Amino acid sequence: MTTETRPFRVLGIQQIAIGGPDKGALRSLWVDLLGLTPVKTFTSERENVDEDVCMAGIGLFAVEVDLMQPLDIEKKPKVHEPPLNHVGLWVDDLRAAVTWLEAQGLRFAPGGIRKGASGHDVCFVHPRGDTAHPRSGEGVLIELVQAPPEVVRAFDAMAAAR
Repeated sequence: MTTETRPFRVLGIQQIAIGGPDKGALRSLWVDLLGLTPVKTFTSERENVDEDVCMAGIGLFAVEVDLMQPLDIEKKPKVHEPPLNHVGLWVDDLRAAVTWLEAQGLRFAPGGIRKGASGHDVCFVHPRGDTAHPRSGEGVLIELVQAPPEVVRAFDAMAAAR
């Protein structure tokens, strides 16, 4: 398979999400000790999450680090199991990516394309395949994130300068 047949590009890591039963302990490590910058909070009963969105780095190439705890530790999804909850990847055309990847047999988690905690359109690749969709994240929950135009331009400029 060549990149010419793939109608989208993965540009880089947009985020990592880390879960634990106590967001305070995560903040103590990631913010207090490691120095990440908290930028906002996000709560979703549907996703059973109370999260702090933090940033590592600066500008268009900064990586979001989400520190998450479940609203109800007994309910699903369990954002704290496993502790490295998911990896988010910038893509330049989310809708084309989902359409093409589904046609390749990739399984997506329920919910489809929707607004994520930082306001970007997102969808999730399921960590496990099934009969109808044998391809998966191979044990990893992967979030595909629509890159805003300025991020796409910055990645294009960086690639052209190489």
